[in-house]
Amino acid sequence: MELAYVCEWEKRPKSTHCPSIPLVCSWSCRNLVAFSTDLKNDDDEKDVSHMIHIIDTEHPWDVYSINSGHTEVISCLEWDQSGSRLLSADGDGQIKCWSMSDHLVNSWESVLSSSVDGDPIVALSWLHNGVKLALHVEMSGSTNFGEKFSRVKFSPSLTLFGGKPMEGWLAVTVSGLVTVSLLKPGGALLTASESLCRLRGRVALADIAFTGGGNIVVAATDGSSSSPVQFYKVVVSVVSEKCRIDTELLPSLFLRCTTDPLRREKYPAVTHLKFLTRENSEQVLLCASNQSGSIVECWSLRKEGLPVNNIFQHRSPVVGEKQPTILKWRILTTTNDLERVSAVALPKLPISISNTDLKVASDTKFCPGLGLALAFHDGSIQILHRLSLHTMGVFYGSSSSAQRPGDESTIKRQRTSGPALHFKALQFSWTSLALAGVDNHGKLHMLRVSPSMGQVLEMNTTLRHLLFLLEYCMVTGYDWWDVLLHVQPSMVHNLVEKLHEEYMRQNQALQQVLATRIVAVKASLCKLSTATAARACDFHAKLLLIAISATLKSLLRPHVLNTPDKSPGDRLTEICAKNTDTDIDKVMINLKTEEFVLDGPPLQSLQQLIQWVGDFVLYLLANLPNQGSMVRPGFGFMRDGASLGMLREMLVMIRIWGLLKPGCLPTFTATSDSQDNLQLLFRLLTKLWLCSRDDGPPQDPDESLIDECCLLPSQLLVPSMDWLPVNDGVIVKLQGKHPLRLQFGKASSLPGAGTTVPLEVFTRSPGSQKMDNLRCVHMGVCPTEESKACTRCGCVTMLRSPNKTNAMKQWEQRWIKNCLCGGLWRRIPPTLS
Repeated sequence: MELAYVCEWEKRPKSTHCPSIPLVCSWSCRNLVAFSTDLKNDDDEKDVSHMIHIIDTEHPWDVYSINSGHTEVISCLEWDQSGSRLLSADGDGQIKCWSMSDHLVNSWESVLSSSVDGDPIVALSWLHNGVKLALHVEMSGSTNFGEKFSRVKFSPSLTLFGGKPMEGWLAVTVSGLVTVSLLKPGGALLTASESLCRLRGRVALADIAFTGGGNIVVAATDGSSSSPVQFYKVVVSVVSEKCRIDTELLPSLFLRCTTDPLRREKYPAVTHLKFLTRENSEQVLLCASNQSGSIVECWSLRKEGLPVNNIFQHRSPVVGEKQPTILKWRILTTTNDLERVSAVALPKLPISISNTDLKVASDTKFCPGLGLALAFHDGSIQILHRLSLHTMGVFYGSSSSAQRPGDESTIKRQRTSGPALHFKALQFSWTSLALAGVDNHGKLHMLRVSPSMGQVLEMNTTLRHLLFLLEYCMVTGYDWWDVLLHVQPSMVHNLVEKLHEEYMRQNQALQQVLATRIVAVKASLCKLSTATAARACDFHAKLLLIAISATLKSLLRPHVLNTPDKSPGDRLTEICAKNTDTDIDKVMINLKTEEFVLDGPPLQSLQQLIQWVGDFVLYLLANLPNQGSMVRPGFGFMRDGASLGMLREMLVMIRIWGLLKPGCLPTFTATSDSQDNLQLLFRLLTKLWLCSRDDGPPQDPDESLIDECCLLPSQLLVPSMDWLPVNDGVIVKLQGKHPLRLQFGKASSLPGAGTTVPLEVFTRSPGSQKMDNLRCVHMGVCPTEESKACTRCGCVTMLRSPNKTNAMKQWEQRWIKNCLCGGLWRRIPPTLS
């Protein structure tokens, strides 16, 4: 484990950020981290605002701080499974649901709320949606994604008509109440509360897990290690438009340390209670502590045979009769005496823990998902194996005396300078390759967690581990930022090639589903190395190309109502693939032109996208002779027959539409008025496409084609393509071993991998035009419009639409929630556009 970056608060006049007690932190599958602090007014100690801070891990300084409106300390934060909504709960029984305003990660609003007045919330969870995957390490060498990541049969907590999961949340209060709020399809909230058991008692700690049958299990303790840890089954249903809650008592347990004569009084308080995973209610982790130390125990629920009395054993057995069984908690393992535990983080990666999977993971030193993290009051963190609790890795904080055990001055400094810096909240990322921790000064720490826990591996094994996790992110749709933390520049090329090979082995249907996601993953990887930064430009251009092609083809309509098997777009693809003619008009003759007849307004409004296609083809062809030893933007398209074929199809569509509405044609600055520019570009593009078709061996472009491309700049003015700016995020700056020191509210200006790229296409002069990368229009040198940027690729677009036509609005609506690459949007000030 090593520190990647630390982000701290700027000292503000008359106010101080202090961690809440208890401080809470939560990490979503979209790599958004939420944590809480109290903002205290130094002049008035009673003036305390309970704040929620939300950051995306790529731009940690761009924090969105919400004055939550909670009247008491925030006790729980919980993301939903899509990573787009956040629940917060406090010590007064208030629960609020937050969602993005305008789909921006730095703009949030409270949309729903429920409350159990005056009853503090101790545990909170969204209801389960029934989606569960298992990651099989044993099958990591398989060519089939379905074998690597299998869907587990799992029922939602509650279903609507037709089996659709019902959304909602469940909370446990300190007085022993369980409260459920259900989101009805119309947006209304259905709320009910019920006691966990007939004899209500104080609940100091609780946790919530789900079973495959759709039930909910709640673990609860009153905080005393001498009291039993109780377990309850909770069943939620809707009867006559009202929410109903049924509870049932399950087997309980007593901590092992309280039955040990040597430790009976040593650890009086239970400080942490967690199910090992939210989908496994049969394994629980317990931590008991005193003022200076802790002990951790791991328990498992097992089915055991019930011994039968001797009176009944001599009776003749009935056919098919089985021995009666009972569920009983058995201790799996326990730790030795530890330093006092301040926070616990459990892995979210759903790794299969079958014997064969565990053996393969051990043999290949694959550790993600197998370790849980414990933070201690001396500032250190230990990662323990989730089943055996043996130590897998250790991180010593900057103030940890454990780092230099013989240094007495360190210990003396700690005694005189107050409490040591330690983590009060800790969260694993969704692939368990990173840890986010918030310390007792409110600083956010991001730590890398090695896939092999620091064990030395061969390069091929390391690549295979990272590839396995990238594939998992690709299949689930989770963000892969934490995987990129471990990719060195020298690995990028091999990872991209291996990822493409694995993708090409999948069936056609799955390839179609993952077509854009794999391009986005490749683009993210290529940005990490100066040698492949130009290829990142190609991958972003390919995403835009795929989107424009799909949009233009969707405008085509069959001429007759009884639609044949193939859509007009499919027929266009088929005819263009078969017809290798370099004359655009001869290709056009084979098409049913009546399918291309559209009204004028849609065509005219899409002219900016059509213009981008024309400019892009011209740029590719004009730069064909320049693609030498140095990889330049556009290089990736020279051997990409599928993309060149897509461009060819679009030129044919544009040619037909130009006959109907000349105003929609792309405009070129030509040296000759009599020259047919589209005909010229189509002819050269077809020749290049013939060299790289999928159905034949790739060939180098012949000399005559390169000569004609050399003449292009003298015939047409070649546009300077405005490639995506190099992302200003933190990932490209984390290649070194030294952690970054950042400050909330101040953008990082540290040099990164992208700033040293020796290509003129990446440079931006202060007076250059700013580009709307999504609408393909210029915004001016100093844009006055509010803009938003992608958290992943840096794509910039205007926040408000300047268009009035339906066709362009439909284009913009496709990207209202996510960027082309699938990244989230964040609002940026006009100066950063």
